[in-house]
Amino acid sequence: MNNQKTVPNRLANEKSPYLLQHANNPVNWYPWSEEAFDKAQEEDKPVFLSIGYSTCHWCHVMARESFEDEEVAQLLNRDFVSIKVDREERPDIDSVYMSVCQALTGSGGWPLTIVMTPGKEPFFAGTYFPKRGRSGGVGMIELLEFIHEAWRKDKKKLIAEGQKITSFIKENMETDSKGAVSEDTLIEQAKHYFRKTFDEKWGGFGPMPKFPSPHNLLFLMEQRDEHSLRMAEKTLVQMYRGGLFDHIGGGFCRYSTDERWLAPHFEKMLYDNALLMLAYAQGYAETGNELYGKVAEKTAAYTKQELTAEEGAFYCGQDADSDGVEGKYYVFSPGEIMDVLGEEEGKEFCARFDITASGNFEGKSIPNRLKDPQYEAIPQEGQLAKLRQYRKERTNLHRDDKVLTGWNGLMIAALCRTARLLRRPEYLERAERAADFIWNNLQQNGYLNARWRQGHAAHAGTLEDYAFFAWGLLECYRSTFCADYLKRAIRIGERMLEQFFDGEHGGCFLYGKDSEQLFIRPKETYDGAMPSGNSVAALVMDRLAFYTGEDRWLCAKEKQREFMKGRAGERPAAHSFFLWQLSREKDDAQLICVSEGELTATQFNDFDTEVIVKTKANQQTMEEIAPFLREYPIPKEGAVYYLCRGQRCESPVKSFSELEEKYKKGD
Repeated sequence: MNNQKTVPNRLANEKSPYLLQHANNPVNWYPWSEEAFDKAQEEDKPVFLSIGYSTCHWCHVMARESFEDEEVAQLLNRDFVSIKVDREERPDIDSVYMSVCQALTGSGGWPLTIVMTPGKEPFFAGTYFPKRGRSGGVGMIELLEFIHEAWRKDKKKLIAEGQKITSFIKENMETDSKGAVSEDTLIEQAKHYFRKTFDEKWGGFGPMPKFPSPHNLLFLMEQRDEHSLRMAEKTLVQMYRGGLFDHIGGGFCRYSTDERWLAPHFEKMLYDNALLMLAYAQGYAETGNELYGKVAEKTAAYTKQELTAEEGAFYCGQDADSDGVEGKYYVFSPGEIMDVLGEEEGKEFCARFDITASGNFEGKSIPNRLKDPQYEAIPQEGQLAKLRQYRKERTNLHRDDKVLTGWNGLMIAALCRTARLLRRPEYLERAERAADFIWNNLQQNGYLNARWRQGHAAHAGTLEDYAFFAWGLLECYRSTFCADYLKRAIRIGERMLEQFFDGEHGGCFLYGKDSEQLFIRPKETYDGAMPSGNSVAALVMDRLAFYTGEDRWLCAKEKQREFMKGRAGERPAAHSFFLWQLSREKDDAQLICVSEGELTATQFNDFDTEVIVKTKANQQTMEEIAPFLREYPIPKEGAVYYLCRGQRCESPVKSFSELEEKYKKGD
């Protein structure tokens, strides 16, 4: 029953790797399009919507069990109009319909399964369905037959149900609220939550499955108290020691299925590795522990080797499955290790990395260092290189080679900051290449597309694309003092305000006012695997307010901050990226430098603050960007440094060593 149809369906003309994975299904899939909904209207059929992504294990399982099956395909093709969506290309569609699933079932995830009217009003939601029901759960065949019969007998009831659901979702969308809770209270409440949920033995927070959530660790490290730092450090160490970290090839998997960080969900995503690289680099800067710096470097090396396009941009991620088996690429038997390294080195390696005959994952072993008391000692690179080559030859690992604007923005920002924290200028070069690629291929007149693949850019950018990329550009400026990056960040920020910002109540909508309008237009603020677009938008507005001094950015910054404080009051720990920024601003300094000669950004690597530079060479450009700089004259020789903290500026100094002393005193 699993013979695939040889004639491709309509997905064959798409660029998304996920949609192309389904192009030869016997299901007559449509991409999300008005054509599909018009067909449903004309033929009086409900719409079956399936949302997933190319590196999702359970998406693959459901595809094999249901969408490659002729019997399932026959029901879908006869009684429904079927639509496939890549959640990474269309996060707006995914977010809106995921809110339906969460409202109806109390949970969500991928693959996401929605059935709706031709008017796009959902009346059923769920996630994974096997072909036939088992263990008391419904299967795809039963579901499709039930819905078809219900539509045939009482279509009006289902349409009314869809209208009721959409009305409920609209009415219960989070309301715009004012910040009634002080910033200090929000920070203390978040710290209390993390203390309460911290796993003292294994690190991390809450029960399994455990997610890295690096923005939580950045927040905790910024608190400057012993307990918060201890929680962050314990988590950094244990995530590295477990199987979540790829000890052979570097980089981190998506999340851990157990409390020890041993058995991960094996997909590797660009955004996780960007933020984790930053968290480990920050950990190194805070503590001087070389292990954290090495992990950050190994993560950077992984993204260069596996997720970097020839043109310099970054791909989305790598699959959890190889040859249809989850984790097959990553696990080993002792015999394999000894065949590659030789008996003596192989036995030593197996002992250090817990590779045993009985195994720790479905009969084989995930390399880990949970039992190794000398876990900080990094093995010889020659051994790791041999094992990396062996596993590449052993089996294939699918890579999603889309370039997403927002995710690239995160990696650009992370590489820039890591370059400064670890003194690795080559990371900055990689960030600049990616920033230039996005600017030249996914941007036009400040408007962003969301995705590029095989020379083709598509889909209107969402808030995350604008906020994350603007952050990346701002970090490029901070790391180079190149005014072009600041000009670009301002341009993207202007479009962000125009398309997404609610000037009356504060907050930014998920998708732009010129984008396709779905039945709700949410303002998402909770941090998930990534920080929310609104959290990063708050950072961007704050930085642009400093860099330009313009009232529009100062006003936007204050409205966004009050909006975010109101939302964070409901669940402070779920807004840790925003609270990280608030924590940084409490003691943050800002530095204005004017100089007759050039100043290099590397001079300021020890200054973890925003720096704006006007020189004789860039005077005209910088005064256009930041008119307030006209009030800061360029000296006849040397430089003058203006250090500000909070709302007050200290007396200017002309000596760099004196500036360093002033900065350290207030640090």
